[in-house]
Amino acid sequence: MMTRSQQGRTNRLTRPSIAVAAAVAVTAGVVAAAPDAKTAAVAGPKLSLIAASTSVTLDSWKEEPGVYLDLGTYLTSEKGAFEFKVTRKSYKDPVVASQIIRNGKKTTTKALPAGLVKDFTGLPDFMEVSVVDAAGKPVLKKTENFCPNNASGRVRPDAPANSKYPQSCPVNPFTLGSVWGVENGWAANTYAGYYSAPVQLAAGTYTAKVSVTKKYRDLFGIANKPQSVKVTVRERSWEGQEGGSGGAAAKVASSSPHAGHAGHQAAASEHAGHGAAAAPSGHAGHGAPARTDAPAAATTGAGSTFNVGHGPYPPAPPALPWALKKQAGKGAFGAQGFSAARVGDRAGQTDGSRQAPGAQPNAKRPTGKAAVPDVPKPDLRSLPAYGITVSDGYEDVPGKDYLAFSANVWNAGPAKLVVDGFRSPGKELMDAYQYFYDAKGKQVGYTPTGTMEWDPRPGHEHWHFTDFASYRLLKADKKETVRSGKEAFCLANTDAVDYTVKNANWHPGNTDLSTACGQENSISVREVLDIGSGDTYTQDLPGQSFDITDLPNGTYYIQVLANPENRLKETNHKNNSALRKVVLGGKKGARTVKVPAHHLVNAN
Repeated sequence: MMTRSQQGRTNRLTRPSIAVAAAVAVTAGVVAAAPDAKTAAVAGPKLSLIAASTSVTLDSWKEEPGVYLDLGTYLTSEKGAFEFKVTRKSYKDPVVASQIIRNGKKTTTKALPAGLVKDFTGLPDFMEVSVVDAAGKPVLKKTENFCPNNASGRVRPDAPANSKYPQSCPVNPFTLGSVWGVENGWAANTYAGYYSAPVQLAAGTYTAKVSVTKKYRDLFGIANKPQSVKVTVRERSWEGQEGGSGGAAAKVASSSPHAGHAGHQAAASEHAGHGAAAAPSGHAGHGAPARTDAPAAATTGAGSTFNVGHGPYPPAPPALPWALKKQAGKGAFGAQGFSAARVGDRAGQTDGSRQAPGAQPNAKRPTGKAAVPDVPKPDLRSLPAYGITVSDGYEDVPGKDYLAFSANVWNAGPAKLVVDGFRSPGKELMDAYQYFYDAKGKQVGYTPTGTMEWDPRPGHEHWHFTDFASYRLLKADKKETVRSGKEAFCLANTDAVDYTVKNANWHPGNTDLSTACGQENSISVREVLDIGSGDTYTQDLPGQSFDITDLPNGTYYIQVLANPENRLKETNHKNNSALRKVVLGGKKGARTVKVPAHHLVNAN
C-alpha cells in the first residue's frame, strides 16, 4: 500500500479498456433488472452485477502454475454513487465502515454491521465464484473480497467523465481512513486483482457462475442475478516466446497477466543483495523487491494501479519485506525462508502504483525576504514500523545481522508539503525551500529548509531531501542504541494513509519516483507530500537498516521520527514520533525477531 505507490489520478482507460467499458455498457442494458420488492426497499443506489462478456480466455503458465480468475464481472451503480467512509479512531479501536447515501442536497450515513469490515482493503467475501468443468462437475468454489475503487469504467455515456473516488483500497496495516466508491453510472470490476490468489485449473473449458453473496444482497438491495461466464483455460510457456527464455520473461513482463511473475524469474538468477541493482518498484517503492505486474490481461482494464485501481496498469505489490515471506526457499534471508530481493528505489511505480506526473518546481529560486506566513501548514506524522525482518549482510557485508523494516511518514494536512530544490551551477547540493500557500492556492511565502543531495547508488539515482525523517532503534528503556544511516529521502505519495482528513487529495500527483525526484543533471526539483498520503521507505541496505550483530537479545523499539531537526514548518511537532516494539532473539548469524501486535494491529 509498501512503498511507493506513485501514482493526479485521472481516468486511465486506454483503448482496450474503453472497449471493455463499452461492452459493460451494452451488457448493463441487457442484464440490469428491476429488483424485487425486498431489494427495492433498501435505501441507496441501484446496484447490479453484470458480465462484460459471456466468455473469457485465461492463461496458465507452465513456469508458474495457476490461473487468475478475472472473469470480467462488474458491479454497476445507478441512481447515485456506491460510497463508503472507512475509519478507525486509533489503533486501539476497530475499523468502522459507513455507507454514504446522497440524494440531492440530503446526505444519509448508514453504518455497516459491526465487525463486517475489519480493514481497509474492501468488503470481505462480497463475491462467490463457483466453477464446473465441461462435464458439469464442480471443480472450484470460493469467495472474494470487493474493492469498490477497483478497475472501472462508465456504463452510460452521460455518466461523469471521471470517477471522483481514489484508485485504491489501501493495504498498509496502519491505514487510518479511506474512502471507497463506485461512481454514479460506472461499474467496478469485482475481481480482486493482484490480491487474489491464483487457482489451479487444468487446460480446458469450464463454466463459472459469479454472484454477490446473500448478506450483501440483503444489505444493499442487490437483485439475485448470478452471471454465467464460459471460461477457456489455455496453457502457455515462456519457452519459445520471442527472444528465448530471457526474452520471454521480458515480453511476458510487459504484456501478460503474469508480467511481474516473469520479472521474478528473470531477477531470481541475479543475486541482488544490499545495494545491488534496483528492483522494479511498486508497493515496494523505496527499497523494493522484484515485483509482479497485474495478473489481469492488459486488455481487461482490471489490472490495479493504486493497489487495486483503474487499469490497465501494474498493481502495487505487497510491501517489502512482506513480499519476501511469500516466496519459497531460503534465499538471502537464511532460515526464515525468504528469497533474495532486488532493493532500491528506481524509476517507476512504487507503493500504490500508478505513474502520476511529478510537480514542476518554480522556474527560479524564490526572491525577496523569506517569511513563514500565518496560513495552513502540513502536519507530518509517523506510522509505526512494519514489514519487520532480520537478514544477513549477504556477500557485501559478511558476518553481519541486520534488522530491516518499512517506515512511513504521512501528511495529515490541512496543507500539502511542497519543497523545491535549486542547484547553483557546478554545485553538488541543491538549496531547498519550503513553500506556503493561501486558501486559494496562491504562493504567499517561503523559507529555506536545508538541502537536497544526489544519491548515485544503484536503486536510488535521484535527489534526496535531507533530514526528512530519522530511524532509531531504542533499548527497552527507550534510550537510543542504534541509528539508521538513512537521513535523506525522495518524497512521493506512495500510500493513502487517511483520505478522510480535511482537504485530503484523493488523486495526488508526484507519485512516480521517475518524475518526483529528478535526474542527475536536474537544475531544480519539486518534491511534494500531499494531504492524506504518506511516503513509505523500506530499510534494507547496510547503513540504513539497523546493525544488530552485537546487540544482546531482548526488547527494543523501532522509532520512526519525522522532521527530526524541525527544519520543516508544520502545524504540530508533537506527533512526529512513532514506536514499534520488537523482541530480538537467536544467535549471531541466525538472529530472530518477534513483533508483538501494536494494539489491534497484528501485522509485523
